[in-house]
Amino acid sequence: MPDLKLIALDAEDLAVISAHLQDAVVRVADMTYLPQEKRFAALANRFDWAQALTNGTAAKAKSSLQRRRSGLRFERVLSAKYQGIDVKDKRATLALLAVTFTASPDPESPDGDVTLTFSGGAAIRLAVECLEVEMQDLGAAWKAKHTPEHPDEATS
Repeated sequence: MPDLKLIALDAEDLAVISAHLQDAVVRVADMTYLPQEKRFAALANRFDWAQALTNGTAAKAKSSLQRRRSGLRFERVLSAKYQGIDVKDKRATLALLAVTFTASPDPESPDGDVTLTFSGGAAIRLAVECLEVEMQDLGAAWKAKHTPEHPDEATS
């Protein structure tokens, strides 16, 4: 499967990026907020759901399970606030569940908050002037041993 390069300029675009990043593993050392550049960037090892599901259900197609190294960049970031994350523990890893955008209450203003939600109640909230996000695969891909699971989900 070819490397992905996605750009989000609105909440719908960001939902697509979020879907591709669901269950990505991110090390604290691989995230940084650069206030002078108004940028937040992270490297993630994302589970390639599209590849896994192309060959049938992910559970049945173990040979197609893989992770990819991906870069994630947010521009026009005014602040970054962390919840439940020890930014000094550079070896800590986080499992990314979703990336969402909440627009400002003023319908004329493009600003708002981007929230990166991680398992265990951890989160990062980025106050942004407007939504400008890029996710890009960086070429490296390797076989994954397991399909990510969500034990808290109700089963039917």
